[in-house]
Amino acid sequence: MEKISVSAFLLLVALSYTLAKDITAKSGAKKDTKDSGPKLPQTLSRGWGDQLIWTQTYEEALYKSKTSNKPLMIIHHLDECPHSQALKKVFAENKEIQKLAEQFVLLNLVYETTDKHLSPDGQYVPRIMFVDPSLTVRADITGRYSNRLYAYEPSDAPLRKCHPVNMSIAVALRVASTMRREKAGLRHTESQFDPN
Repeated sequence: MEKISVSAFLLLVALSYTLAKDITAKSGAKKDTKDSGPKLPQTLSRGWGDQLIWTQTYEEALYKSKTSNKPLMIIHHLDECPHSQALKKVFAENKEIQKLAEQFVLLNLVYETTDKHLSPDGQYVPRIMFVDPSLTVRADITGRYSNRLYAYEPSDAPLRKCHPVNMSIAVALRVASTMRREKAGLRHTESQFDPN
């Protein structure tokens, strides 16, 4: 009888402690007014286009690019970088870029890879690089800066025909998307940007 009483007493103490802990945590917790809704899980898009299909790792992206015969677009960025955030906003909101991006295997990285071909001119963000299905980094598809060849800014988003040194994101996507058709022997017949 004594063992049952001790067991019941210990159970009541544990239950009381747990309930008291929950009550004090609820009453003592600060109310965060900006996070009032449920927190959504982070997706692989990281805000670059939730309706697009993104790969998780560089190795997976290379495999999918080779097996699907689709070019790979790699976006290097940092969550806390204001330039990356500004480019992400424009990229995600631009319908033309989102439509063109569907033709790619997509990967966005918040960390550097061990492949030195993906940082030929340094490790800066934001940086967008393209890899064709033969797993060759396309060094001919660059942005407008000579010291950061693969850097793009929000102002680079509109589609316009321009010199490779001043290539917009949409034009870069169009040029890179022709890689798949050219590999299949289907030349792109409509007017397109010629990088040469």
